[in-house]
Amino acid sequence: MRRCVWGSTVVLALFAALVPGISAQAATDHRAKPLPLERLFDNVAVSDDARPAEADFDGSGASLSAQDLSAAGWTPGRALTVQGARLTWPRRQPGEPDNVRAGGQDVRVGGRGDALAFLVAGTNGTAAGGTGTVLYTDGTRSAYRLTAPDWRTGPLATKAVALPHINTRAGQLAERARLYVVTVPLVMGRRVASVRLPQASGLHVFAVSVRASAPGWTGSWAAATGGYPTVGPWTDRTLRLVVHTSAGGPRVRLRFDNTFAAAPVRIGSATVAVQQAGAAARDTPVAVTFRGAAGVEIPAGAQAYSDPLAFQVPADTNLLVSFHLPGTVPAAPVHRLAQQRSYVSGPGDHTADGSAAPYGTVLTSWPLLTGVDVGGGPGSVVLLGDSITDGDKSTTDANRRWPNVLATRLLNQSVVPHYGVLNQGISGNRVVSDRYPGDGVSTDTAGVSALYRFDRDVLAQTSARTAVVFEGVNDVRWQTTAEQVIAGLREIADRGHARGLRMLVATILPCEGEARCTAAVDAERVKVNQWIRTSAGFDGVLDFDAVIRDPARPSRMLPAYDSGDHLHPGDAGLAALAESVDLRAFVR
Repeated sequence: MRRCVWGSTVVLALFAALVPGISAQAATDHRAKPLPLERLFDNVAVSDDARPAEADFDGSGASLSAQDLSAAGWTPGRALTVQGARLTWPRRQPGEPDNVRAGGQDVRVGGRGDALAFLVAGTNGTAAGGTGTVLYTDGTRSAYRLTAPDWRTGPLATKAVALPHINTRAGQLAERARLYVVTVPLVMGRRVASVRLPQASGLHVFAVSVRASAPGWTGSWAAATGGYPTVGPWTDRTLRLVVHTSAGGPRVRLRFDNTFAAAPVRIGSATVAVQQAGAAARDTPVAVTFRGAAGVEIPAGAQAYSDPLAFQVPADTNLLVSFHLPGTVPAAPVHRLAQQRSYVSGPGDHTADGSAAPYGTVLTSWPLLTGVDVGGGPGSVVLLGDSITDGDKSTTDANRRWPNVLATRLLNQSVVPHYGVLNQGISGNRVVSDRYPGDGVSTDTAGVSALYRFDRDVLAQTSARTAVVFEGVNDVRWQTTAEQVIAGLREIADRGHARGLRMLVATILPCEGEARCTAAVDAERVKVNQWIRTSAGFDGVLDFDAVIRDPARPSRMLPAYDSGDHLHPGDAGLAALAESVDLRAFVR
């Protein structure tokens, strides 16, 4: 009897013939030497509006519009920074292969960082996902789970960019096309050698990179973008924003975000200075650069970091961050409730002017600017919250939000590291539902849900070490059940732990006397708090409810802490929250 031995090539070829859609090349990809992603491109997602038949992104002849991408600033070969990761939009012309359908291919990727970032979209009508593998230069491996929302039905709240049209062979559709940046954790300290993509039908990958960690930087100030309202319009104006530091350091870098936008925004120049009073600087403002240039254009949905600048940033001090907008800006990503007066100039670039004279208009929000980092330091604590964290009803210009008081406490002690404190509160924000839909110009600036903004506003923050979640009162006030809030908090805790963060949670404050805080609402609040106090899902609990409530009537705030609206603590109540925190909870 003759023994038959089949070679691996024959087996794979037969397997490919028997299983539709699987080629011998795809079946051998996992055995091949890792290749740069662009060498693996096998699908055309982008077409010129005049030639839609040149692309077939989804297998049904639909595609992305090259003209829409260009209008958003996503031009071929353009480097984009999203969620702190630097990705490059494929250097391909319309009609050329510009993405790979994930099928177990090995991709050459290098670098050391905290996360792997993918620019992706699904095309199956639902989210597409699967498990892949990271290979490190020391020979070790780690698994990851990558899920890409669908390009036509996925949530607008988490998209990197939305385009206004979809090209088809039958004509252009006025329907939003979405692209997403999704990050997955890496083993800290190990250098990546390659990445094996998942075997996942309908999962398209346009770019992948390692998001570098930020050694030598500490987040000192931050603000979360809550929406995209109309502004000004500002044409040839300079904005001078007043922000308050937590940690100090010998270097500074600024972060600007064009979140939720449909078009690029150009910053012509920018400076930083220590505030003397109002819009006046203590010394001549110092210019920052962006990759060596005076200004930068930020594509829709992307962000820009300034170059490191040798500038002594004092702790617990107001800075003036000034930037010139040379073009017309009719709408902008905004953090609405600043509780701080900032300023807008008359026509011209006044970034280098140290006097207050050019700045005749007061601004009570923070547009575009989302972060100030300082050199050195131990990293940051991120506070994810709603209007109580945002400082609603605290004294304007006085920096009496509870995160400010907490930051001062950290500076004035020697038990735990002097962490920076990043206030990521958004007035009106909720845990599980969106107030702002995540796309388009809107008057609502209460943000997308904490679940949807967690990656951007916590995981991507500079040198985040610990996160505090203090949300839920707006959910229960608007008929979200305790079970839904608990499920959302549990998911947030799990996602933070997966990235190595220490996760703390605060109990929800009482609000009897406010119009929506009925007895039924309070019952849901109490259920959430009971779970918070007894659950093992978080690493620690800040029992703010116990600090603020009236012992004689636990469903309401102690009158001495009430701002007067029965929902928000005033300065005394906010200080009490910060003073109640055991600082040792921030360390393991």
